[in-house]
Amino acid sequence: MSLEQAILEAVRALPPEKQREIYDHAARLRAEVTKKPPFKSIEGLWAGLGVSLSAEEIDEVQREMWRNFPRDDF
Repeated sequence: MSLEQAILEAVRALPPEKQREIYDHAARLRAEVTKKPPFKSIEGLWAGLGVSLSAEEIDEVQREMWRNFPRDDF
């Protein structure tokens, strides 16, 4: 007899309210197994690349990107 068959027989021998408890527990276990890993931070993704940007460099690139953006406040 396989483990699956043994579990099924044990569950069938229980009253419905206990079967429900087992089902709920199995659902929690399944959720634990299927959890997605957390996202890595951008800082962590760049850690091994040797990239180092200063605040001034970031500001300069932002000014360059937005230079030709149409504005309505003139």
